[in-house]
Amino acid sequence: MKFVDEAEISVKAGNGGGGCLSFRREKFIAKGGPDGGDGGDGGSVYLQTDADLNTLVDFRFRPRYQAESGQPGRGRGCTGRSGADLIIPVPPGTRVMDAATGELMADLHKTPDPQTGSDAERVMVARGGFHGLGNTRFKSSTNRAPRQTTQGSSGESRRLHLQLHLVADVGLLGLPNAGKSTLLRAVSAARPKVADYPFTTLVPGLGVVARAGASFVMADIPGLIAGAADGAGLGIRFLKHLSRTRLLLHLVDVLPPEGGDPVIGIRQIIEELEKSATGELANMALAAKPRWLVLNKCDLLDAKSLTALRRRLHRELNWRGPLMEISAISGNGCDALCDALLQALAKSKTDEISETPEILATKDSK
Repeated sequence: MKFVDEAEISVKAGNGGGGCLSFRREKFIAKGGPDGGDGGDGGSVYLQTDADLNTLVDFRFRPRYQAESGQPGRGRGCTGRSGADLIIPVPPGTRVMDAATGELMADLHKTPDPQTGSDAERVMVARGGFHGLGNTRFKSSTNRAPRQTTQGSSGESRRLHLQLHLVADVGLLGLPNAGKSTLLRAVSAARPKVADYPFTTLVPGLGVVARAGASFVMADIPGLIAGAADGAGLGIRFLKHLSRTRLLLHLVDVLPPEGGDPVIGIRQIIEELEKSATGELANMALAAKPRWLVLNKCDLLDAKSLTALRRRLHRELNWRGPLMEISAISGNGCDALCDALLQALAKSKTDEISETPEILATKDSK
């Protein structure tokens, strides 16, 4: 299925049913009183999170939604049936904005239990019309045979702009072909495409990493290139998927293709994160998120070369944060990485993870 992270839809709530003009007419009762009932209320439109959804692609094929209108009132004081509410399922992480004004209406980020559906987050985006009044409502001591009724009001109409921001604990970022998808395959049941050419990953992916009764969600986004924060490559479109993560793993290829320098590659990503502090990504605070450096393909370097690279990171980048060494394709170091991530995530009570001391993990055998 194609991943779609933005969509625009039109929603229309149901109209209220009109009130009824009616008088009681029975045998031997030639001029009974008014008995026109009220109409029914129009149905409202709601958006509700659904754990089984992870894309907005369905809205590309069905962009218009309308709730049921209320039925008109009937004689003998019968009230019209109210229109059924329309509940539209959306994936967790959906931001709802009014397309006309740009106003943020809701941020649906809670993931419901897939079995029970409990804790599903719901928001009304269009209110149904109010019912009309039947002529019974206008009866008084001075108006014994009222002929007034009211029509139901119209339901609200809106154009909505939906944006999906993936909900994950850990986000992977790095240059193309750094090994992000390979790492996701190594530590979770996710099976993203892996190949030896840039931009193999074209859509974000999620994987659940389970370790000893605990688990966390890892998000893989397409590789970043210079100018990504300004829209180059897949740029802003997928950088925003890191906005909900609690921690960023900056994956670095220690042997970049065509003789590239890993330190220069790290600088490029750091610059893109700093640029994201302005413009469209300003409110996502990507540069302020805790970030770990993960050196990948370390089994291809000898101990002397790894030591020299670590020293360059400390000297040229002044790196004092967590530093991990792995080989995603063989699995070396992945266990240590996942255990360290679980410990860091467990310490966090809120969306911000506390400062984590430097970790220099040795490669373990799997």
